[in-house]
Amino acid sequence: MRSLQYRRLAFMLNLLFCLGAVAAAPSAAATPAAAAPNWVTAWTASAQGPYPSGYPSAQPNLSFAFPDPATGAHDQSFRLIVRPDVWAPSTRLRFTNAFGTKPVTFDNAYAGEYAIAGTLVPDTNMPVRFGGAVTVTVAPGQSVWSDPVALPFVHGAGDAALIGRKLAVSFHVAGESGPMTWHAKALTTSYVTAPGAGIAGGRDDDAAFTFATASWFFLDAVDMAMPAGTRLVVALADSITDGTDSTMNGDDRWPDQLSRRLHAAYGSQVAIVNEGIGGNRITGPAVYTPAQPFAGGPAAVQRLDRDVTSLSGVSTVIIFEGINDFGTAGEGATPQLVEAALTDIVKRLRKKIPGVRVIGATLTSALASTNPMHGSPAEDAERRSFNTFVRGSKLFDAVIDFDAVTLDPQTGSMKAEFVPDNTVGGPGDKLHPNRAGYQAMANAIELRLLAP
Repeated sequence: MRSLQYRRLAFMLNLLFCLGAVAAAPSAAATPAAAAPNWVTAWTASAQGPYPSGYPSAQPNLSFAFPDPATGAHDQSFRLIVRPDVWAPSTRLRFTNAFGTKPVTFDNAYAGEYAIAGTLVPDTNMPVRFGGAVTVTVAPGQSVWSDPVALPFVHGAGDAALIGRKLAVSFHVAGESGPMTWHAKALTTSYVTAPGAGIAGGRDDDAAFTFATASWFFLDAVDMAMPAGTRLVVALADSITDGTDSTMNGDDRWPDQLSRRLHAAYGSQVAIVNEGIGGNRITGPAVYTPAQPFAGGPAAVQRLDRDVTSLSGVSTVIIFEGINDFGTAGEGATPQLVEAALTDIVKRLRKKIPGVRVIGATLTSALASTNPMHGSPAEDAERRSFNTFVRGSKLFDAVIDFDAVTLDPQTGSMKAEFVPDNTVGGPGDKLHPNRAGYQAMANAIELRLLAP
């Protein structure tokens, strides 16, 4: 409570200072135009397909919240819980209808500081506008950024007191949405009202948010207005970055753990966002449409613009993909085909983002995996061949050797202590690391590669 009172007092003092500065300022004609915000993306969730296509983890039964996937949401409100990697007093939100088949109307959106369960810290829930209006309609295949949203509880760009805190983004879907664009594996609990419950996002309490979900819907990016020079690292990857087998609501995927190391070393000068999709591949599927989805989402080469080059302030991209191309779902992709597609991705990144640093990562072992699409000696031979390419091709500005820190050289499989499943318990699948494995991966990255 004392912290909240302090924030309110600081906000009022800052407001009075700004009003005094305006009163003492020269005439508008003599005042330079305000500089545009230096937006830096602080949170992402790859739009991977229409619900329910995908691989969610620890998902509650959503049949009561969404009785018919073809109908989607119906006059109901969402409260999505996200963790921005850096904070600023001004934010903006990107809503997407990338895999919808009809226009979706969003209204009565809000952004506030998350408290517990589905509730907010009182007096932090700020209204969100779109071109000054409370309502926006997004056509199929399109996305829209909100207007800047003031967050008065944030004490300056890079507010260290909020690192690790979460933002609650609430919004209402008017009418029926049709197929809902989503990110299946949030590993974070969010909330949704019952169909027909109407507008509820402006409330601090969670009484109307009856149902829980372990996925994110419609929202795929959050920007913060940060100082010039703030660096953004994007992890373009599959389920081993999306966080399969990590702790539910624990934020202990390897990018999360790397984030904590970065903030300890550089404060808020460097941010990292996660663009992993469970089951994602570099080379396929060749065709991806809302009517013909693939659980692993569009191929990395197909989603590159939406998930990387359209983000704000990108300085470094870590690419950690390929194991799903070599599994039985990989449609016979050879190391040479995957290497060629990866080379094309790197060329496109450097063309679209001048000066970007591209870092490659070696693939971790799936040998003897219990996952039905992985585990064969033939797959492992292709993985090792691909890793030789990653290490020696000179395609990248640097290489992270995830294989070296997770491999048991005696068995050729993942180290035993990295295997048990931390999400729902159980033995694990020898494909996805657990919290300890993700921690080892994060600790293997030299921070100088990402330094401001």
